[in-house]
Amino acid sequence: MKRGFSRSRGGTIRLRLDPVEITVLDDLVQQLSDLVSPSPVDPDADPLAALVGIDAHAEIPVDPALHRLLPDAYKDDEAASADFRRFTERSLREGKAERAATVKAGLVTLAASDGQAEFTREDSQAWLGSLNDLRLVLASRLAVDDDEGEWRRRIEGDPEAEQGAVIYDWLTWLQDALVNALMK
Repeated sequence: MKRGFSRSRGGTIRLRLDPVEITVLDDLVQQLSDLVSPSPVDPDADPLAALVGIDAHAEIPVDPALHRLLPDAYKDDEAASADFRRFTERSLREGKAERAATVKAGLVTLAASDGQAEFTREDSQAWLGSLNDLRLVLASRLAVDDDEGEWRRRIEGDPEAEQGAVIYDWLTWLQDALVNALMK
């Protein structure tokens, strides 16, 4: 079986990674989980608001990468964006953290089974979401824009950024392989 995602004849999604790839992806997914995990619910919060996930203290993220994952809903209306964020951000963060946890569990399975595992369609969707989130975070950190040649020229000579670009390309390849496997 080749590396990356593939689809079996029976229709299951398979993944094969080498140990270094598992370690790198595990670290990235842990960082993603740390970035998106919501803060604990305020014990003094309105119980009904807490029950339905309304976060009275939701604010526009200062971190550009987190802001890219949780953008404003209305670019021209700050009040509407603030209301939308208050009603949705906690559940969005929880969903992203749950997908990351699914990927972490899959990585444990991969590590325990010689770098090979099969995933359900639901788990594959979690992988797809987390891979996309990881690419968005890295794109923000690397200042990736529509002009691929330009952002790559900007990072030349910066070993850390060049390493980030290699990881970005690898995540892109992995995500593409998963999309292709899901479409077959």
